[in-house]
Amino acid sequence: MTAGRTNSKQRSKHWCTPPKYIEAIELFFSGIIDLDPCSNEYSLVNSRIRYALPERDGLHESWNYKNIFVNPPYGADTIRKTTIKHWIYKCEEANRIYNSEVLALVPVATNTRHWKDYIFGKASCICFLYDTRLKFYIDGMSDDKGAPMSCAMVYWGINIKKFIHIFSKYGAALDISSAKGKLFG
Repeated sequence: MTAGRTNSKQRSKHWCTPPKYIEAIELFFSGIIDLDPCSNEYSLVNSRIRYALPERDGLHESWNYKNIFVNPPYGADTIRKTTIKHWIYKCEEANRIYNSEVLALVPVATNTRHWKDYIFGKASCICFLYDTRLKFYIDGMSDDKGAPMSCAMVYWGINIKKFIHIFSKYGAALDISSAKGKLFG
């Protein structure tokens, strides 16, 4: 659950989900987050199963769980040759194959291929967060700086009314399920 940005002049940092969003995620999942495939040593997410590098690569482990929360690395992993696109694909795949309920905290980048291929026409809901410069916890500590981009909570699943009810407190929560199966250019 790291946003995993790396600056060439410093070591990689773990960008963790802020507590108020973890509370909303726990409420949405009725207190049980089965899987956090992007965890780290500083994670505040209380999930039953955690995958954290270097021991367990969440892209190569099973996502056959009922409730999944993902705060994927936003930047490219040059060692593993992965990008956020791979994580968003896994979110959509877990919902499609295992009927998993998946929430993902991702940067708003509606012009990208991963939004067009795995969110639009596939996800059920999006909440464009009011915190346009979301304050991630960095290496376990609160940070006043804020992210350099807007973020959204994306949902793949069937509990649309519950998502809208819970996440409308945090931003513009939209039902996009009517677009499922439609292709976007």
